[in-house]
Order: sequence, then C-alpha cells, then structure tokens
Amino acid sequence: MKPILTPIKCISVIALLALAVGCASTKQTENMLSEAGFKIIADGTAQQQEQIKALPPGKVTVTKRNGKTYYVFPDVAHNQVYVGRQKQYEAYQQILSDNKIAAENRATINMFEDAPLGSVALDGQDFGD
Repeated sequence: MKPILTPIKCISVIALLALAVGCASTKQTENMLSEAGFKIIADGTAQQQEQIKALPPGKVTVTKRNGKTYYVFPDVAHNQVYVGRQKQYEAYQQILSDNKIAAENRATINMFEDAPLGSVALDGQDFGD
C-alpha cells in the first residue's frame, strides 16, 4: 500500500516552497548578489543616497546610465547599492535557480521523511547491506 499524503502535509509543503523561494531575506539576497559578482558602492553623495532611497526596496532594478545597462539593488540600511552588469545579473539568476531547486529538494525530502520505509517500493533492489 502506498502512503497517502494528507491535505495538511501538501499545504505545508506548498507553503514551505513559497516561503523558501519567494521570501529570501535581504541578507541572503545581498550574499547571492556578491557571489554573482555585483559590486558594492557605498557612502556616495547626498544626491546618490536619495537615489538609493528612491529605488524599490528588496528588488533588483534595471537602470541605464550613459547608454549602458546596470542592475542595482539598494541597501538603504547601510547607504549602499549593489551594482552589476548583464553578466553578473545572469549569474545571480542562476544562483536563484539553483537555490530554488535545492529548496524544492529539501521540501520533498521533508515531505517523505515521515513515511515508513516498509511502505516505499524498492523494486527488489539490493543496496549492499
């Protein structure tokens, strides 16, 4: 007999996935941006600090300056901004994708960790005990 997932477990897994994927903390985002090669620009002029405050918080925004495209993420608490180009933004997107897959894998493992081993079909495989 195969284990049946209760509706509560299914809802819990969906909620966990949504939380893990959609609500990365600012610190996690900053770490991923740094890992992707974004540069930190800090302590600019008063005008630059006002521009940082005008950016949408918690989001990477596309902007153009002197005909070049930049991706910026404001860190208002520290009066700084993370700045990258297309290459860094693509690396950031790959890191996000990798983290999403890892979160989905963790959620799947957690969903089935309570299932009794006897109820899992192993197709007669020998695991070399």
